[in-house]
Amino acid sequence: MKNNIKRRPKLAVWKFASCDGCQLSLLDCEDELLSVAEEVEIANFPEASRAVARGPYELSLVEGSITTSHDAERIHKVRRASKFLITIGACATAGGIQALRNFKDVNEFTSAVYANPEYIETLNNSTPINNHVRVDFELRGCPINKYHLLEVVNAFLNRRKPNIPSYSVCMECKMRGTTCVMVSKGIPCLGPVTNAGCGAICPSYNRGCYSCFGPSEDPNTRALSEKFKQMGVSSDDLVRMYRSFNTSADVFMKESMIHEQD
Repeated sequence: MKNNIKRRPKLAVWKFASCDGCQLSLLDCEDELLSVAEEVEIANFPEASRAVARGPYELSLVEGSITTSHDAERIHKVRRASKFLITIGACATAGGIQALRNFKDVNEFTSAVYANPEYIETLNNSTPINNHVRVDFELRGCPINKYHLLEVVNAFLNRRKPNIPSYSVCMECKMRGTTCVMVSKGIPCLGPVTNAGCGAICPSYNRGCYSCFGPSEDPNTRALSEKFKQMGVSSDDLVRMYRSFNTSADVFMKESMIHEQD
């Protein structure tokens, strides 16, 4: 007698150096998560359950950056066990806030923070996952947009391209009718070079965008930096603006280094 029970694909969620915020975004899906659970077997998700099922996994969601030699080895094991690997959040896609160490001597930080820094084993740099293994899709944000996450999971399970916006936060401001804070109030804003995804929250409260969702498609950071300088923004402040949640995003890193040399 044939077994007609459909085998559900296995979904795994992995944590590296991060704050867990992007994993919490998945848990925050609440009712939608129940629908996901009906379609997949959540085989490995320590944030939600102690139950662990062995791979291989149809889909792996990876949060966090690589900051230790142990994790540099572990990510290769995750890649080998996964048919599709998706990185979620600024840490996994751009090194995260912890990538600020990349511009300094990490030993200075460990000595300042820990009573016995000799027990701390860490790499000099914090690097995104795609520096170490092949990544099938990058979902940006600090934290990610939960609806974007559901769209990406659905897309990969159904073998289609995810429908995630690649335009800038400026488009979100226009769609919600928010007046440009840079034009109307002279507030420096990274919206023109930042990928959409948050719904332009900060500009709607008369604050400039902090680029939580990283660089947009083909961002013109040079032109924006020149505009900021005309507005009176110092070189030191420009460095700080580009070195935040997405410090190791290539275009932001290069732009920050230009102003560090000014």
